[in-house]
Amino acid sequence: MVKSYKLLDLLSMDVQKALKWVDELVLFKTGSHLNSLQQSILTGVWNNQKYKEIADNYHCTEANVKRVAGNLWQLISEELDEKVSKVNFRATMERYYISNSPIRNFVQANLNKGNINVYGESFYSGESAKNIVSAPPQQTTEQRVDLSEAPELQCLYNRSAEIITIKHWIVKEKIRIITLFGLPGIGKTALAREIVEQIKANFDFVVWRNCTNTLTVQVLQTNLIQFFSQGSDIKFSSLIEYLRSSSCLIVLDEVQELFANNELAGTYLSQFKDYDRFWQKIVRSNHNSCFLLLSWETPTELASLEEENRHCRSLKINGLGETAIKILTSKNLKDENKWKELIQIYGSNPSWLNIIASTIQDLFNGSVERFLSYPSLFLGNLESRLHTYYQRLSDSEKIVICWFAHQEAVDFFYKPEDLALSDADFLKVIQSLKKRGLLEKITHQESSLFVVPTLFKAYFQRDMSI
Repeated sequence: MVKSYKLLDLLSMDVQKALKWVDELVLFKTGSHLNSLQQSILTGVWNNQKYKEIADNYHCTEANVKRVAGNLWQLISEELDEKVSKVNFRATMERYYISNSPIRNFVQANLNKGNINVYGESFYSGESAKNIVSAPPQQTTEQRVDLSEAPELQCLYNRSAEIITIKHWIVKEKIRIITLFGLPGIGKTALAREIVEQIKANFDFVVWRNCTNTLTVQVLQTNLIQFFSQGSDIKFSSLIEYLRSSSCLIVLDEVQELFANNELAGTYLSQFKDYDRFWQKIVRSNHNSCFLLLSWETPTELASLEEENRHCRSLKINGLGETAIKILTSKNLKDENKWKELIQIYGSNPSWLNIIASTIQDLFNGSVERFLSYPSLFLGNLESRLHTYYQRLSDSEKIVICWFAHQEAVDFFYKPEDLALSDADFLKVIQSLKKRGLLEKITHQESSLFVVPTLFKAYFQRDMSI
């Protein structure tokens, strides 16, 4: 038996929904809500009014209406990646609404099967009801997973709290960009790999990519589009359309490779500056996909977006704490009464502890006490890694961190007079060093004091001729 539905009842976007959507866009782009003229223009165009009619009703010139309308169409066009004008504004917004509406899949499927008779006047001006349902259909494809660039699953120590938080952000809250950041070797990649394994069944597509010095925005988008479209009859022209039509989980590891050395934290290399606008579009566009970024440093614009937008989150991955004892146990080290001291010095960083534990076995016969009693803190194979991290710093960061390394807990209000930095630049450097994990904040009598972590302090106190 053929059922009859009126599409207006099933798929309806009224002018108030359109106004709300555009208002949020304008607020994000300009910092201001729609004014009364902008609202009148959008409402008038929605109802097929000419610019002159809108101008007469608002008691202003037609030229003014055209100018304001032109700015609106440009903002909307940039957001949707397609040309929007007075002629197609309503049709575009309704198609956008349909393409993101759960009922769309029901209508498309049943129309194709002949189970729905469409009647009633189309709410696309000048278009038939058949064209309404021609909005980009949901991809119907088997799940596809590409973890060829991901590491193997590893043993995780005491990361249950982080896993619960991140899974909730991705699966329940539908957060669009999540950044896991922290020092090298802290376990970001291993943590992300475990999370992917636990939640990959929730997605149509899962892909892991490692950032390199050739992964521009264009290269990334082309690569992902090829992956999403492979073996499918449905082809979209933009990445956003794939993210809307399917649920996709994209992991990008080593994001710090997009950033420049000798600059403040999170400063892009020239060929990667387009990522700034790309992340903003991913966060602000309506979709149910997620980018999981792993980095030593957080992209600056994402920190700002997190403060403004509920679709962006970041989580600093810290050391393992006392759970790191399990690593020393597995290495059969001696002198358990000294293990906590060793863990504190190396920031309970799992990678660093594994490296130094091997050194203790090799040179000190497994004795942690003998290792710690050595005249100076031995860095061993870690020294080259710390040096690589040091080389990423800007010249001003190197000056400030070396000064901090020769102090105890410091109140930045007491900046040395001979430090060749303005007060404003000094604060920027402190903020950058804190993002890198090279300064830790402690509170003392309602004042904020900063200290250099023990291992880095030992490194920076050495001959800085490096």
